Amino acid sequence: MQFLFRYANPHNFMRLSGVVLPFTAIGTLLCLGIGLYLGFSAPPDYQQGRTVLMMFIHVPAATTAMNVYGAIAVCSLLSLVWRHPLSDTAARAAAPLGALFTLLGLITGSLWGKPMWGTYWVWDARLTSFLLLLFIYLGYIALWNAIEDEVRAARAAAILALIGAVNIPIIYFSVEWWNTLHQGEGIVSGGTAPVFLKPLLLMMGGYFLLFLTLWMVRIRTAILERRARNLMQAGAR
Repeated sequence: MQFLFRYANPHNFMRLSGVVLPFTAIGTLLCLGIGLYLGFSAPPDYQQGRTVLMMFIHVPAATTAMNVYGAIAVCSLLSLVWRHPLSDTAARAAAPLGALFTLLGLITGSLWGKPMWGTYWVWDARLTSFLLLLFIYLGYIALWNAIEDEVRAARAAAILALIGAVNIPIIYFSVEWWNTLHQGEGIVSGGTAPVFLKPLLLMMGGYFLLFLTLWMVRIRTAILERRARNLMQAGAR
């Protein structure tokens, strides 16, 4: 916790992120590049055929979307309980990225579902709860933009984020709690063949680093915009 508050200072965050950013950007390119190469070089799956290639795009997008929301929930908790100075900025910066990963997960999941299930969409527990995640993201973003007072907006958005966090375990455990078409987790359980596991893990790492890179860029941009507004207001006086 002390580490988090040390870099809650915008100056410290700008200094640290300026050092970390090049490494996360390079790591993103390496993981995604190697992951795509290994994934598209893998043989067809005995059940899914070449449709299995969609897994390397869909699974990392879906897991990243949920992890991003988890980050927003943690930032919201830090804001409400410990008044962490950068937490609101970080949460707001992450929301559009999480919404994009969620949308990508929904689109690629639908493209996978058509050849495998015969339809682009079913009101399956996993799919429905994941669609709800997109609506929660959009509601969170809309709430930030609907309230002019940033302090009130941040508090309201943080409460909404914590309430919406209930949906994350529902998404994850939906395939166990209900009878669904969507298959269960295959990485930890060993259900994913080794030839697919390595590129899948690389793609998941690449997506995480991509989010981390874009997240830091968005937070840095927000800090610079706030500094510019303060300078303009000081000059106007």
